[in-house]
Amino acid sequence: MVQMKLKKQYAALPYKHSKSGNRFLLITSRESRRWVVPKGWPMGSRPAEDVAQIEAAEEAGVVGEIQKRPAGSFRYKKIFPDKKISCEVAVYPLKVADLKDEWKEKAERTRRWFSAKEAAALVREPELSELILEIDKRFIKKRKKQPKKLQKKSKTFKRG
Repeated sequence: MVQMKLKKQYAALPYKHSKSGNRFLLITSRESRRWVVPKGWPMGSRPAEDVAQIEAAEEAGVVGEIQKRPAGSFRYKKIFPDKKISCEVAVYPLKVADLKDEWKEKAERTRRWFSAKEAAALVREPELSELILEIDKRFIKKRKKQPKKLQKKSKTFKRG
């Protein structure tokens, strides 16, 4: 059996915290309109996380802080009219600070926020689905409220 070399791609997984839990931003692909994460091919000598951040800006209008290391990866087949390419995609969580009203691929894509369970159910790639759920549980620190007693003490605490 012939093993084909996997082509590398880099993706951002945009997220935000909300009162109801973490939310993940997915976009539609240009051709099939299925739900995907912003991703793209390597760009010369640019670091992978920079490529993922650029793709998130171009494909979804996302501005934010990206992690320097991937949280994981997934594989899929990129389908072109004349061929299929096997790809391995490194996924970088990106904490969203702002969503632009206008962005490069706005006319070609839809973007929408989902819970981790919703996002995991909507993407077609099983490894990406598992990764979204894993990132939700392990890699994104959820906001925790301090007990009121601690809040009061921290306000009045002074260093001597």
